[in-house]
Amino acid sequence: MDNNCLNCSQPITQNFCSNCGQKKFKRIDKKYLLDEIQYLLVHTNKGFFYSIKKILLNPGKTAREFIDGNRVNHYKPILLAFILSGLSTFISFKIIGLGEMMDRFYKESNISTDLSHDIMSFMSNYNSVMMLLIIPIVSLLTVLSFRNWGNNYYEHVVMNAYIYSCYTVLYILIAYPVLYFLKDSSSGVIVQIVSLSIFAFPAIMVWFYKGFYPDKSLGAIITRVLLFILLGFALYILLIILIVIIVMIVKGPEALMQMQQPPK
Repeated sequence: MDNNCLNCSQPITQNFCSNCGQKKFKRIDKKYLLDEIQYLLVHTNKGFFYSIKKILLNPGKTAREFIDGNRVNHYKPILLAFILSGLSTFISFKIIGLGEMMDRFYKESNISTDLSHDIMSFMSNYNSVMMLLIIPIVSLLTVLSFRNWGNNYYEHVVMNAYIYSCYTVLYILIAYPVLYFLKDSSSGVIVQIVSLSIFAFPAIMVWFYKGFYPDKSLGAIITRVLLFILLGFALYILLIILIVIIVMIVKGPEALMQMQQPPK
């Protein structure tokens, strides 16, 4: 029994079944668990930190290597984006207290916080789901913006996962330390820092695509990024209209008036 594969019943002469790849039966003991933990720490962390390092050095080149087939040492890009998204959410809400900062800003600005707090809570609790939705939508825009440059929609999904990961890593390393040390400052300053950080995204995109398309001129890449921004702005307006309609359907027109009413 021990010499036969438990999956396909073929004879096993080595540590693996030559027919299906199943490992030879080994009873679970202390050594087995230690080996599993060692594999998890060494292999997972190696791929994770290797990808982070490569992204910080040249995100576009890193994505190009992955798409072209050099994937053995890389962490899967979509999973990497989800993990970084969760890490960023944890830091912003649990360590820095960004939610409390935004509540304080709304109070100082005489803006009701009820609807805004609901939106922020949704973004915090369902961050991974939002990423799953946003990356495919953004990829549609980049396919249109960079059409005829040789990459299909699914490759753009991977590319945008790398762009998001690069932005998130830089945000964690640069913006979060600043926000942490200024968290007791005026909430207006905090909001300005958060708002300004968004403008770094186009610069990251230009950096990324120049590394991904080294043969393209910088001017051509900037033009395509500007086209993406225009398409994104148009989509943003449509989403705002859609959100307003959904809020009116779910909570009624009075929910929209909350943003204009001073807190009691």
